[in-house]
Amino acid sequence: MGNNYDDIINLPHHTSGTRPKMSMHDRAAQFSPFAALTGHDAALEETARLTDTRIELDECEKEILNEKLMMISDGTQVVTVTWFKPDERKFGGAYVDVTDTVKKIDVYSREIIMSNGERIPVDEIYDIKI
Repeated sequence: MGNNYDDIINLPHHTSGTRPKMSMHDRAAQFSPFAALTGHDAALEETARLTDTRIELDECEKEILNEKLMMISDGTQVVTVTWFKPDERKFGGAYVDVTDTVKKIDVYSREIIMSNGERIPVDEIYDIKI
């Protein structure tokens, strides 16, 4: 009993007369893996990135902060302000410490402007160390 390919098994390898021969690099590229889920890894990393929840201060703690704000308004001493910086991409944020002298407290925009130019929203301040 003969093999189904007996008629073609000994024929020479076909080469196209109209198309150029493909390079080994291009032949290998057609079998390389591809990223079917482009951006999936970045989305997983973003989801796994942890954020803090904003701590709500009670009235007593707010009063203490107001007293500290009055004490630092002259801008002569170095202070460390701990404040909640909301995350731009997901719920929550992070508590940030800024150590510098206060340049100005803007009562209209409710911000502390530090000597380095950083603007800290008064409503996001958690603590001030003098």
